[in-house]
Amino acid sequence: MTEDGAGRPLRADARRNRERILAAAVRVFTTQGLDAHLDRVAKEAGVGSATLYRNFPTREALVEAVYRDEVARLCAAAPALLAEQPPMEALRAWTRLFLDYVTTKYGMIDALRAIAATGESPYGHSRELVRAAVATLMEACAAAGAIRTDIGPGDLAAALEGIALTSAGAGRRPQAERLLDLTLDGLAVRP
Repeated sequence: MTEDGAGRPLRADARRNRERILAAAVRVFTTQGLDAHLDRVAKEAGVGSATLYRNFPTREALVEAVYRDEVARLCAAAPALLAEQPPMEALRAWTRLFLDYVTTKYGMIDALRAIAATGESPYGHSRELVRAAVATLMEACAAAGAIRTDIGPGDLAAALEGIALTSAGAGRRPQAERLLDLTLDGLAVRP
C-alpha cells in the first residue's frame, strides 16, 4: 500500500517506515514464528509500536501485508532477472526465489488460513501474478530457443507449487533445488 487510509499517497518517510516494518516482520516471523511479539517487529524495524500499529492495526493485517509484499517482490524479480541474465539463467534464479517465497509463506500458513476463515482472501490474485511472472520468463526462454514450447506457464507453475509443497520443510531445500533442476532440465530444448 502506497496510500494512507484516505487514499492519499504516503509521505516518503511513512513509506520507508512501512517498508522497514514489512522487512522486519519477515525476519522476525521467520526466526521466531508468527507468535512473536509485535513490539519485537517494531524494534527490529527501528520504529515505535505506535508506528507499527498505525500501519498494521492487527497481527492479521501485518501477516497479510507481508504475504502480499512477498508476492509482489517475487513477481517483480522476473523482469529484473531477465534484464541481468540470459533467459534460462533468469528462470533458474527465479525458481530459487520462488522457493524462498514459499518457505516464508509456509511459516505463515496458519495465520493465512485464519485470515481466510474470516472471509477475507489473503491470496487475492497471487496465483495469477505468479503465473504471469512464470509466463514472462518462459516467453523469454522460448524466444531464445532455450525451452520446449509444448509446456505452458500453468504447467510449470503447478510443478513449482508441487515441488514447494513437498519440499518446503526445514532441511529439505537441497531436495527442492534438485527437483527444480530436474524440472528445468526437462523443459530445456536439447541440441
